[in-house]
Amino acid sequence: MIKVEHLTKTIGDVNALQDFSFSAENGQITGLLGPNGAGKTTALRSVFGMLKPDHGDAIIDGFSILQNPMQARQQLGLFPDPFGLYERLTPREYIEYFAQLNGMNKTTAKQATQQVLELMKMQEIADRRCKGFSQGQRMKTALAQAIVHKPNNIVLDEPTRGLDVMSTKMLRNTLNQLKHQGHCILFSSHVMHEVSALCDKVIVMNKGKLIAQGSPDELCQMTNQSCLEDAFFKLTGTDEGIAA
Repeated sequence: MIKVEHLTKTIGDVNALQDFSFSAENGQITGLLGPNGAGKTTALRSVFGMLKPDHGDAIIDGFSILQNPMQARQQLGLFPDPFGLYERLTPREYIEYFAQLNGMNKTTAKQATQQVLELMKMQEIADRRCKGFSQGQRMKTALAQAIVHKPNNIVLDEPTRGLDVMSTKMLRNTLNQLKHQGHCILFSSHVMHEVSALCDKVIVMNKGKLIAQGSPDELCQMTNQSCLEDAFFKLTGTDEGIAA
């Protein structure tokens, strides 16, 4: 479970986060929605400890990201940009390296890497260098790295950006599997139908503030709209769409 408590962050002259609070539950997929510059990425970076807030905290399975950063990060899996893989490494080498970064010894890291390779059905590409991989192969490798240390919580910032249709479907299926296994999944996206189809809970934010939260159906009922897209526009007061 991820609890964000009163996050406040000023970057230059911009109030990126303003007393921003929400929770993401185990066994659910929670989505962050907001127009361009709403603070979604700033919020996720604060959750993972990449950015220190001016005020507030993020609590990951009971560990404060500020007071117990090492323990908190070990409860998190961060889905990286799949196009930023180390192309000279094989998936096995890449995943095992990050397993050790997350506190596993060499023996445990090897075992965990083999398990996640089997889980993701990556045996055929496990020992090929990542250079020249397809989008789907890169996505699998990136997600395997995020979950190799078996974190309860998985954080993704626009995970389908740049992916083709088949890779996107594969990722959605995997996220649903992880959800049904009891994981807490938190992600941001600019693809409205993706959020509507995947998310149990949606956090709508604008100008660093929480605007509304609830299931897609609840947000539609709240705004008297028939679809999440129209509900979003009404909540944020914009018809310009949403972006990263």
